[in-house]
Amino acid sequence: MKRYLSLLLLLLLSACGQAPTGPAAPGAGPDAYRATAAPGAAAYAVDPGASFVAVTVRRAGLMARLGHDHVVASRTLAGYVSPGADRAEVSFRADQMTVDDPQLLRDAGIATQPSPQAVEGTRKNMLGPVLEAQRYPVVLLRAERLADGRPRLAVTLHGVTHRLDLPATVQADAAQVSASGTLRLKQTDFGITPFSVGGGLLSVQDELEVRYSIVARR
Repeated sequence: MKRYLSLLLLLLLSACGQAPTGPAAPGAGPDAYRATAAPGAAAYAVDPGASFVAVTVRRAGLMARLGHDHVVASRTLAGYVSPGADRAEVSFRADQMTVDDPQLLRDAGIATQPSPQAVEGTRKNMLGPVLEAQRYPVVLLRAERLADGRPRLAVTLHGVTHRLDLPATVQADAAQVSASGTLRLKQTDFGITPFSVGGGLLSVQDELEVRYSIVARR
Protein backbone atom coordinates (compact mmCIF):
# COMPACT_ATOMS: atom_id res chain seq x y z
CA MET A 1 0.00 0.00 0.00
CA LYS A 2 2.75 2.51 0.93
CA ARG A 3 4.61 1.73 -2.30
CA TYR A 4 1.84 2.89 -4.64
CA LEU A 5 0.38 5.58 -2.36
CA SER A 6 3.63 7.50 -2.76
CA LEU A 7 3.02 7.53 -6.50
CA LEU A 8 -0.50 8.87 -6.15
CA LEU A 9 0.82 11.74 -4.03
CA LEU A 10 2.60 13.06 -7.10
CA LEU A 11 -0.18 12.91 -9.64
CA LEU A 12 -2.23 16.02 -9.47
CA LEU A 13 -1.73 19.33 -11.28
CA SER A 14 -3.13 21.39 -14.10
CA ALA A 15 -1.30 21.75 -17.28
CA CYS A 16 -1.62 21.32 -21.00
CA GLY A 17 0.56 18.68 -22.59
CA GLN A 18 1.20 17.30 -26.01
CA ALA A 19 -0.84 14.27 -27.02
CA PRO A 20 0.62 11.34 -25.04
CA THR A 21 2.34 8.30 -26.39
CA GLY A 22 3.34 5.03 -24.79
CA PRO A 23 1.83 1.71 -23.79
CA ALA A 24 -0.88 3.22 -21.58
CA ALA A 25 -2.12 6.51 -23.00
CA PRO A 26 -4.56 8.75 -21.09
CA GLY A 27 -8.10 7.56 -21.51
CA ALA A 28 -7.03 3.96 -21.99
CA GLY A 29 -9.10 1.40 -20.13
CA PRO A 30 -8.00 -0.21 -16.87
CA ASP A 31 -6.94 -3.36 -18.72
CA ALA A 32 -4.09 -1.37 -20.30
CA TYR A 33 -2.78 -0.55 -16.84
CA ARG A 34 -3.36 -4.01 -15.40
CA ALA A 35 -1.22 -5.32 -18.25
CA THR A 36 1.75 -3.36 -16.85
CA ALA A 37 1.13 -4.38 -13.23
CA ALA A 38 2.35 -7.44 -11.41
CA PRO A 39 0.05 -10.49 -11.70
CA GLY A 40 -2.87 -10.13 -9.32
CA ALA A 41 -2.00 -6.52 -8.42
CA ALA A 42 -4.87 -4.12 -7.80
CA ALA A 43 -5.68 -1.34 -10.28
CA TYR A 44 -7.00 2.00 -9.06
CA ALA A 45 -8.89 4.25 -11.49
CA VAL A 46 -9.44 7.99 -10.99
CA ASP A 47 -13.12 8.80 -10.40
CA PRO A 48 -13.89 11.97 -12.43
CA GLY A 49 -17.16 12.49 -10.58
CA ALA A 50 -15.31 12.91 -7.31
CA SER A 51 -12.13 14.61 -8.54
CA PHE A 52 -11.12 18.06 -9.74
CA VAL A 53 -8.18 20.37 -10.42
CA ALA A 54 -8.78 24.12 -10.01
CA VAL A 55 -6.36 26.89 -10.99
CA THR A 56 -6.78 30.40 -9.55
CA VAL A 57 -5.58 33.17 -11.89
CA ARG A 58 -5.04 36.56 -10.22
CA ARG A 59 -5.07 39.95 -12.00
CA ALA A 60 -2.12 42.32 -12.08
CA GLY A 61 -1.00 45.63 -13.61
CA LEU A 62 -1.75 49.30 -12.94
CA MET A 63 -5.32 48.81 -14.19
CA ALA A 64 -5.91 45.57 -12.26
CA ARG A 65 -9.02 47.02 -10.60
CA LEU A 66 -10.76 46.88 -13.99
CA GLY A 67 -10.17 43.16 -14.37
CA HIS A 68 -11.27 40.01 -12.54
CA ASP A 69 -9.66 37.11 -10.76
CA HIS A 70 -10.69 33.77 -12.29
CA VAL A 71 -10.77 30.06 -11.55
CA VAL A 72 -10.34 27.58 -14.40
CA ALA A 73 -10.96 23.95 -13.58
CA SER A 74 -11.30 20.41 -14.83
CA ARG A 75 -13.74 17.78 -13.58
CA THR A 76 -12.99 15.33 -16.40
CA LEU A 77 -9.83 13.74 -15.05
CA ALA A 78 -8.89 10.20 -16.04
CA GLY A 79 -6.05 8.00 -14.92
CA TYR A 80 -4.84 4.89 -13.19
CA VAL A 81 -2.29 3.73 -10.65
CA SER A 82 -0.34 0.60 -11.57
CA PRO A 83 1.36 -0.49 -8.34
CA GLY A 84 3.25 -3.50 -9.68
CA ALA A 85 4.91 -1.43 -12.41
CA ASP A 86 5.59 1.56 -10.10
CA ARG A 87 3.76 3.83 -12.53
CA ALA A 88 0.85 6.24 -12.32
CA GLU A 89 -0.80 8.63 -14.79
CA VAL A 90 -3.49 11.33 -14.73
CA SER A 91 -4.75 13.43 -17.63
CA PHE A 92 -7.54 15.72 -18.79
CA ARG A 93 -8.36 17.85 -21.83
CA ALA A 94 -7.83 21.60 -21.75
CA ASP A 95 -10.77 22.23 -24.07
CA GLN A 96 -13.11 20.71 -21.47
CA MET A 97 -12.06 23.07 -18.67
CA THR A 98 -14.67 25.29 -17.04
CA VAL A 99 -14.29 28.96 -16.11
CA ASP A 100 -15.53 30.62 -12.92
CA ASP A 101 -17.71 27.92 -11.40
CA PRO A 102 -19.48 29.81 -8.55
CA GLN A 103 -18.54 27.29 -5.86
CA LEU A 104 -14.88 27.19 -6.91
CA LEU A 105 -14.78 31.00 -6.92
CA ARG A 106 -16.03 31.02 -3.33
CA ASP A 107 -13.53 28.33 -2.34
CA ALA A 108 -10.75 30.53 -3.76
CA GLY A 109 -11.96 33.53 -1.76
CA ILE A 110 -13.22 35.44 -4.81
CA ALA A 111 -16.39 37.32 -3.88
CA THR A 112 -17.38 38.63 -7.31
CA GLN A 113 -18.99 36.64 -10.14
CA PRO A 114 -17.80 37.84 -13.59
CA SER A 115 -20.41 38.44 -16.27
CA PRO A 116 -21.08 35.76 -18.91
CA GLN A 117 -19.22 37.95 -21.42
CA ALA A 118 -16.17 38.13 -19.16
CA VAL A 119 -16.26 34.37 -18.61
CA GLU A 120 -16.42 33.69 -22.35
CA GLY A 121 -13.59 36.12 -23.01
CA THR A 122 -11.44 34.42 -20.38
CA ARG A 123 -12.14 31.02 -21.90
CA LYS A 124 -11.18 32.18 -25.41
CA ASN A 125 -7.96 33.78 -24.19
CA MET A 126 -7.10 30.73 -22.08
CA LEU A 127 -7.64 28.21 -24.88
CA GLY A 128 -6.17 30.42 -27.60
CA PRO A 129 -3.08 32.61 -27.14
CA VAL A 130 -2.22 31.46 -23.61
CA LEU A 131 -2.47 27.66 -23.50
CA GLU A 132 -2.72 27.02 -27.25
CA ALA A 133 -5.15 24.23 -26.52
CA GLN A 134 -5.44 23.11 -30.16
CA ARG A 135 -1.71 22.45 -30.28
CA TYR A 136 -1.34 21.14 -26.71
CA PRO A 137 -4.76 19.64 -25.90
CA VAL A 138 -3.88 17.20 -23.12
CA VAL A 139 -3.00 17.77 -19.48
CA LEU A 140 -0.56 15.00 -18.61
CA LEU A 141 1.19 13.90 -15.42
CA ARG A 142 3.31 10.80 -15.15
CA ALA A 143 4.83 9.42 -11.95
CA GLU A 144 7.37 6.66 -11.56
CA ARG A 145 9.71 5.28 -8.93
CA LEU A 146 13.42 5.43 -9.73
CA ALA A 147 15.86 2.60 -9.08
CA ASP A 148 17.00 4.24 -5.82
CA GLY A 149 13.40 4.38 -4.56
CA ARG A 150 12.80 8.07 -5.14
CA PRO A 151 9.46 8.98 -6.79
CA ARG A 152 9.46 11.44 -9.72
CA LEU A 153 6.62 13.39 -11.32
CA ALA A 154 6.88 14.65 -14.91
CA VAL A 155 4.39 17.40 -15.86
CA THR A 156 4.06 18.33 -19.52
CA LEU A 157 2.69 21.83 -20.02
CA HIS A 158 2.64 23.79 -23.27
CA GLY A 159 5.22 21.48 -24.81
CA VAL A 160 7.59 21.74 -21.81
CA THR A 161 8.18 18.94 -19.32
CA HIS A 162 8.92 20.05 -15.77
CA ARG A 163 9.61 17.98 -12.64
CA LEU A 164 8.50 19.08 -9.20
CA ASP A 165 7.42 17.91 -5.77
CA LEU A 166 3.76 17.96 -4.85
CA PRO A 167 2.31 18.44 -1.34
CA ALA A 168 -0.66 16.23 -0.51
CA THR A 169 -2.92 14.98 2.25
CA VAL A 170 -3.73 11.32 1.62
CA GLN A 171 -6.42 9.00 2.93
CA ALA A 172 -6.65 5.35 1.94
CA ASP A 173 -8.55 2.16 2.59
CA ALA A 174 -9.06 -1.09 0.73
CA ALA A 175 -11.56 0.45 -1.72
CA GLN A 176 -10.05 3.81 -2.63
CA VAL A 177 -7.24 6.31 -2.26
CA SER A 178 -7.77 10.07 -2.10
CA ALA A 179 -5.28 12.93 -2.22
CA SER A 180 -5.72 16.70 -1.95
CA GLY A 181 -3.54 19.76 -1.62
CA THR A 182 -2.45 23.13 -2.94
CA LEU A 183 0.69 24.21 -4.77
CA ARG A 184 1.96 27.21 -6.68
CA LEU A 185 3.73 27.34 -10.02
CA LYS A 186 4.79 29.95 -12.56
CA GLN A 187 3.51 30.04 -16.12
CA THR A 188 6.89 31.21 -17.41
CA ASP A 189 8.54 28.03 -16.11
CA PHE A 190 6.57 26.23 -18.84
CA GLY A 191 7.26 28.71 -21.63
CA ILE A 192 3.87 30.44 -21.26
CA THR A 193 3.59 34.22 -21.54
CA PRO A 194 0.98 35.44 -19.03
CA PHE A 195 -1.97 37.20 -20.67
CA SER A 196 -1.53 40.97 -20.94
CA VAL A 197 -3.19 43.92 -22.69
CA GLY A 198 -2.39 47.62 -22.95
CA GLY A 199 1.34 47.10 -22.64
CA GLY A 200 0.86 45.36 -19.29
CA LEU A 201 -1.59 47.86 -17.79
CA LEU A 202 -3.98 44.94 -17.32
CA SER A 203 -2.52 41.45 -17.04
CA VAL A 204 -2.53 38.28 -14.97
CA GLN A 205 0.08 37.29 -12.44
CA ASP A 206 2.73 34.80 -13.48
CA GLU A 207 2.16 32.70 -10.37
CA LEU A 208 -0.85 30.36 -10.29
CA GLU A 209 -2.46 28.65 -7.31
CA VAL A 210 -3.43 25.05 -8.05
CA ARG A 211 -5.88 23.21 -5.79
CA TYR A 212 -6.73 19.58 -6.37
CA SER A 213 -8.76 16.73 -4.93
CA ILE A 214 -8.36 13.31 -6.52
CA VAL A 215 -10.14 10.07 -5.69
CA ALA A 216 -8.99 6.77 -7.22
CA ARG A 217 -11.13 3.67 -6.72
CA ARG A 218 -10.08 0.04 -6.88
